[in-house]
Amino acid sequence: MIDKQLAKQIFRFIIVGIINTGIDLVILYLLIGLSGGKGKDGIYYIVFKSISFVIALVNSYFMNKYWTFAGSRKQNEVVELSEFFIVSIIGFFINVGVATLVVKYIGHPESLAVYWPGFGALCGTAIGLVWNFFGYKLVVFKKSELPTIR
Repeated sequence: MIDKQLAKQIFRFIIVGIINTGIDLVILYLLIGLSGGKGKDGIYYIVFKSISFVIALVNSYFMNKYWTFAGSRKQNEVVELSEFFIVSIIGFFINVGVATLVVKYIGHPESLAVYWPGFGALCGTAIGLVWNFFGYKLVVFKKSELPTIR
């Protein structure tokens, strides 16, 4: 059985993930629209998806730090931020890589072309979600053990 604290963190992580996915998709489609549709695939898609990911990532750090894993902060903020960055960079490559593979290499009916960038983004998000949760929980926001005096 899953303990209450872990269940609460998973629930909050999913909520943060939904919010970040919304931010990611809104920014992605905004950039595609502003480019006149050039960002539906190719190099523009990679650049736009990268930008939208980074903007969502900034939100993710603050929401996960102060809400999802609240009370699990390390005393050294520089170490915490560095660990978050490393876990997130790996998550970034997973997210953008999967999204790009779906958009660029998986065929789709022409009638779905307008939705395909978002579908690719959702696939990248889904795969990166598992990596990020465990990376944040077990590395970044792991409760630091304070020494006890006996």
